[in-house]
Amino acid sequence: MEVSSFASGCVSLRHSASEELLLKKAWFPNWNRVRLSPVARDSRPLVRQTGILTWKKNNLQALHRHLKEVPVIDSGCMDEICKTLAERLVPTAAAESNPNFKRIIGLCGPPGSGKSTIASEIVRYINELWAQKSSSFDSQVESPEVAIMLPMDGFHLYLHQLDAMQDPEEAHARRGAPWTFDPERLLRCLIKLKNEGSVYVPSFNHGVGDPVEDDIFVNLQHKIVIVEGNYLLLDEGVWKDISCIFDEKWFIDIDITTAMERVLKRHIATGKPPDVAKWRVDYNDRPNAELIMKSKQNADLIIKLVDHAR
Repeated sequence: MEVSSFASGCVSLRHSASEELLLKKAWFPNWNRVRLSPVARDSRPLVRQTGILTWKKNNLQALHRHLKEVPVIDSGCMDEICKTLAERLVPTAAAESNPNFKRIIGLCGPPGSGKSTIASEIVRYINELWAQKSSSFDSQVESPEVAIMLPMDGFHLYLHQLDAMQDPEEAHARRGAPWTFDPERLLRCLIKLKNEGSVYVPSFNHGVGDPVEDDIFVNLQHKIVIVEGNYLLLDEGVWKDISCIFDEKWFIDIDITTAMERVLKRHIATGKPPDVAKWRVDYNDRPNAELIMKSKQNADLIIKLVDHAR
């Protein structure tokens, strides 16, 4: 597994390059370190037995001035990757006094890439780190959770909305494609969150197949919000406006064949016959994944998953 980072657009909604690059070393464990080697933006991360958290920025002088060394992490250990990403975000929350402050992260990747698992683990580690930090000030006060996950699944169109489309059969068959979501509503929720510091958002009930209204409450105590979803980094239409809301944009890079094998197993586990599950993957999930992979170029940071068993 490797993590790479480089600059992207939407500067008006982001912090300065120096602010992004400045990491407080006090929050990093004493891992072995390596010297940073500048890498061109369009080059592919090198797959090795160990993953290197490599920072790639267009402004190499600023990069070398603010960040000289990066942690080396075992490529097979997702746990360490999640810890590292959590430790990057905690100092930001700790330094803010504005009650409405939110650091909003967009975590994108194709179906089967493990977005929800990674996002929930990062949130868990952030809250653990925050609790440790808070306990040093006042052991009598329970530390609030400062991080929360916001899944894009809650912004699926309702089944009755698919029924009302011109071709309902195709709409149901392609559920999960970009046009079967409500990106305008997601954008409104993110703007409200950014401006007011709190918002109710829907979750998704996979058993029923529909969103659950106002099921997740992002409140003022939450300083870090991990938004996870398939199309968060698309650079067209409303999706592009959504992408520009994020303070950081992360992408989970995984071999599509590996991802589709995971999705196939997931379909079968939920009761679909194997032939129906395979048709669903070929007709809907793979085309969606191929579209999503094109948005990798819009990420600030890439988490590359490597299956050494293949």
